[in-house]
Amino acid sequence: MLTAHGVTHTGHVRKTNEDTLLIDLDLGLFLVADGMGGHAAGDVAAHLTADTVRSFVARSRDGDNCTWPFGIDPDSSLAANRLRTAVQLANRRVFRESERRDEYSGMGSTMVAALIEDDRMAFAGVGDSRVYAYTDAGLTQLTTDDSWVATMLARDPEADAASLATHPMRHVLTNAIGAREETEVEIGERTLADGQVLLLCSDGLHGGLDDETLAGIMGSLGSGVDVAVAAQQLLDAALERGGRDNITVLLLRRTA
Repeated sequence: MLTAHGVTHTGHVRKTNEDTLLIDLDLGLFLVADGMGGHAAGDVAAHLTADTVRSFVARSRDGDNCTWPFGIDPDSSLAANRLRTAVQLANRRVFRESERRDEYSGMGSTMVAALIEDDRMAFAGVGDSRVYAYTDAGLTQLTTDDSWVATMLARDPEADAASLATHPMRHVLTNAIGAREETEVEIGERTLADGQVLLLCSDGLHGGLDDETLAGIMGSLGSGVDVAVAAQQLLDAALERGGRDNITVLLLRRTA
């Protein structure tokens, strides 16, 4: 059984909230999108992303009642292929909408999503929103950031992370939904253990909280803390640390 709860907040600095989240227990689909763009364009991009992903996942549920415009990876499960195609369709839709209307020019969105069936999860990431998993062994970041900082650390693992964290280019993304007509989608698959805790979040959360804080609150679910309570605790902690960006938390727990 899956238990899920999501919360989102504008933060203390931004005037609008361009994040969106999606929880669909029937489809087993969970998503966080962090929109970017002037005026309301970021909000539009995030909602287009969520709506398109959900639409294709629902349409492809039976596996034989849809087209696969981006092909199928034979080494991946049906769920992983469904999710990858859904994200690529979302990218195409956001890109084309940004070209069609001047007020949406340059809009885009980061995104993480999980598609869960029984004890198997396919997950996807574009941009710097993240998926985390927590078990008794500790906290693991499942997705890789599409960011300048992540690129620099990949090239030089010995680079000073503290100096990169204050670099003027630290917020630059190397990939986002809608940034170009075709996009690369990071896809992973994982078996979920009983008691597995998952976190999908925008950078407003992980940018304000260290791994120790994330692990401490996620780990409290093993002591009987409710998912909704823990999600609110994560949000409150990020707000207490400054809340300079929109903050979105989507917390899940799987039990047999």
